[in-house]
Amino acid sequence: MLIINTLIPIFCLIIVGYFFKKIQFPDESFWKHLDKFNYFVLFPSLLFYKLSTANIKNILTFDFILIGLVAIATTSIFLIILNKFMRVENSSFTSIYQGAIRFNVYVFIALSSTLLSNESFVMGMLLMAFVTPFINILCISIFSLYIPKNKISIVSFLKSIMKNPLIVSCVLGVSINISGFSLPTILENALSIVSSASLPMGLLSIGVGLHLSALKDTKMLLFISSFSKLILLPIIMYILCLLFEINKDITMLMILFAAMPTGSASYVLARQLGGDLKLISSIISIQVVLSIFTISFVLWIFGI
Repeated sequence: MLIINTLIPIFCLIIVGYFFKKIQFPDESFWKHLDKFNYFVLFPSLLFYKLSTANIKNILTFDFILIGLVAIATTSIFLIILNKFMRVENSSFTSIYQGAIRFNVYVFIALSSTLLSNESFVMGMLLMAFVTPFINILCISIFSLYIPKNKISIVSFLKSIMKNPLIVSCVLGVSINISGFSLPTILENALSIVSSASLPMGLLSIGVGLHLSALKDTKMLLFISSFSKLILLPIIMYILCLLFEINKDITMLMILFAAMPTGSASYVLARQLGGDLKLISSIISIQVVLSIFTISFVLWIFGI
């Protein structure tokens, strides 16, 4: 019941965002600026605030990070092998692939902050900090392999990682925490206020970004990407947690992370590197809708 009570308010905000889009209030330019402000200011503030003030010393193992990386790599191998038989158009496969391994940070933080213990929540943010650059490496590699015109230098890629505000905020937050330095009370209170605006704004923006009218086409491709992300990846994650003998709390964190719908960063990269924009837009939208049911299902089926 706790899962349902947590999911409903989150997806209600997403629906409200979609409603705002349909009535065109505010206008489209507002949401573009809000997305940018949230990505560069509000959400990094949230990550920095939580990680700099958390009790990281209580974390006794970092196996969960390895599990996350291995699960994503395993899903990647499955998709590449599957594509050998299906022979999907290259631009479409890059969209299927992104849809199957990326995750929506706003939904993940909103759910994990309510469903998980404080320690597991902090572990979730650390997991994001390590998994995000790994996913970016994989996605850009797939684009380079399947759409050869994309020649991305190592230097430009490293710069993009170093400039990623989410990664930077996580690194700074953990560094402050490990150093033993305490934030001034005024700054800490200010960060608490600013960061509290990030999740509702992010969830509204997800709703604004939904494109439900495009779901009629490419049903098989939508199924492959969504099944891989919402069902297969959680199963792989659960099996790895069993193999590593991970406790129940961390297992719940890992399955929750794996069950997230894909993130809007998929569309941004597809637009930059020549992916199938219509398909990735449909994948993002359908996964948000399906995840209302699949998140509850996978947590229930694994007895979490």
